[in-house]
Amino acid sequence: MTHASEKDGPSEKDGPSDKDGASDKDPGAANFATDVLSLFPKFAPSRREAVIATLATGFALATQPIAAETAITTDTDGLTAGEVQIPAADRAIPAYRAMPATGGPFPLVLVVQEIFGVHEYIKDVCRRLAKAGYMAIAPELYVRQGEVANLTSIDEIRVVVAKVPDAQVMGDLDAAVVFAAASGSANIEKLGITGFCWGGRVTWLYTAHSPKVKAAVAWYGRLVGDATELTPKHPVDVAAGLNAPVLGLYGGADQGIPPDTIEAMRAACSKAGKTCDIVVFDGAPHAFHADYRPSYRAEHAKEGWSRLLAWLKQHGVA
Repeated sequence: MTHASEKDGPSEKDGPSDKDGASDKDPGAANFATDVLSLFPKFAPSRREAVIATLATGFALATQPIAAETAITTDTDGLTAGEVQIPAADRAIPAYRAMPATGGPFPLVLVVQEIFGVHEYIKDVCRRLAKAGYMAIAPELYVRQGEVANLTSIDEIRVVVAKVPDAQVMGDLDAAVVFAAASGSANIEKLGITGFCWGGRVTWLYTAHSPKVKAAVAWYGRLVGDATELTPKHPVDVAAGLNAPVLGLYGGADQGIPPDTIEAMRAACSKAGKTCDIVVFDGAPHAFHADYRPSYRAEHAKEGWSRLLAWLKQHGVA
């Protein structure tokens, strides 16, 4: 990892074909991919959908100005990294994928975005995981509701995010796993998930949703909330259904996640007999891992990342 500008990495043509999501080195995988993708309807985007059919470039506008002195850029040397299209039930979902350029199949880690969408920071997290030997995929989970990268305030973004159903998110993450399996480059028997802020909450929910998950790491995700039609349950409500051990990484000075909600989550996990290790970093604010923002705390971020890698390995995602 460096604090330098991003360089163009290996072409997607050098690795698995993104046209059919399969490795060009494995005809059997290619045939399997074709069979899997044929199950999904063809997607012909409307003019509005075409506008948001690709990922954002750079950082989300609402996060400006960027803390350039701390923002980390991980190079793509030795990686296959870039945008892919994931066939979902009703349309294609743009996503960022990174993995080692050679070898495989690799353990798979789903990376779930902050509220700001799949912008440069989330892409870099994928590259960091790829450098550690994983295939990492971050699907753009708001694609049906609207583009958030060009919005300039958190209030504008909340309007979009409030329209995103949890059921849609679960389905799109499932589709990302299917895509990875069809590529022939991922071992989905070793499936992990991690997410930040909005994605931290989703990480807990998806771990209860998918029996394929082997380990999860949730970064400062909200744990409680009111039930609505689109968000009927929250992490504390699904503790009994968790399918895998969850590591929670939280800030002691996070004003949006009160300590009593963390204790409620610990109690719910304990009551259900689930493995949940919730670590609270003293004095750390919300988004302490977000190196491009003033909330970044290098010491806590580094320790959290080390814990993430150790947790994945400990629970079979390695």
